[in-house]
Amino acid sequence: MLKNTRLFLFIIILLPYQAGKLRAQNDAGFTPNGKPFALIFSNVNYKFNSSGHSSAFEITRSYLGYEYNFSKYISSKVTLDVADPGTGKLQMTAFLKNALVQFKKDNFSARFGMIGTDAFNLQEKIWGYRYIYKSFQDAYGLEPSADIGAALQYSPADFLSFDISVLNGEGYKKVQSDSTFKTTFGLRITPVKGFVVRVYYDFMNHNYNQATMALFAGYTGKDFKAGIEYNNQKNHGMLNGHDLSGISIYSSVALAKKFTVFARYDNLWSATLTGEPDPWNYGSDGQLFMAGFDYSPVKGVKIAPNYRGWSPADKSSSFTSMLALNFEVKF
Repeated sequence: MLKNTRLFLFIIILLPYQAGKLRAQNDAGFTPNGKPFALIFSNVNYKFNSSGHSSAFEITRSYLGYEYNFSKYISSKVTLDVADPGTGKLQMTAFLKNALVQFKKDNFSARFGMIGTDAFNLQEKIWGYRYIYKSFQDAYGLEPSADIGAALQYSPADFLSFDISVLNGEGYKKVQSDSTFKTTFGLRITPVKGFVVRVYYDFMNHNYNQATMALFAGYTGKDFKAGIEYNNQKNHGMLNGHDLSGISIYSSVALAKKFTVFARYDNLWSATLTGEPDPWNYGSDGQLFMAGFDYSPVKGVKIAPNYRGWSPADKSSSFTSMLALNFEVKF
């Protein structure tokens, strides 16, 4: 805990130091500026299995925010995430997704506040279809996409970068004040153009320490993208023996300027506790099969007809299929 606190203080101290060091350079010929932004995810879907069928029209996410550049190197962002809370009687609830100050110059960047985490942002970028389905770690609750804390990223060479952060560990929906911090480390290597490898590790000290490891390899070409990742989390939720593991494989091919086809496969499994017949997460373990195409008629609008199939590990539950039409609006 003492090491985590020292690292957290070091990051906080470094931010204003770097900002002050370059203030004179920033002010020359720069006009502060800002802009609002919005990002909306919605879909209409039809779900069916041996038990029956259902249909729905959903607005799954609405991001509303404002970005402001104080100088060439110092900026800030505030984002509200309006979504279904998943509990209670409320249909939509607003969460503070981002409220941060960032310093970025050349091969160094630092962020402080309610920041986006580095756990799976590369995977999400190469997957490319967040408006249709979340990345593996996000979809199955291994890592939050944002949290309170501070983060540094440095790239000593074109082919190498590393990142480190100290976070509250609760995510942006459960902001609590406690003495349990999450410390993260990431390493990214680009051995050849288009190909990237990333190793990520984080841990939280508690009665039962939670530790997460992620290995990822991805390729981005002119008309083709692909990625494969393996994720493992020990003591999920800081509960002894509640281990989660899984793989995700995805790819996309651009067949025309505005038309791309994609496919994805996930497999999530969990450990079996001593004396138990089934894995602890048996009811939620399983395999995902997904395929579809993405079409962008105009800039800022995306449409994606797609199919999703879920094969549960619990064989007493039936295979579930979904036909969906997803939309993204960005401005």
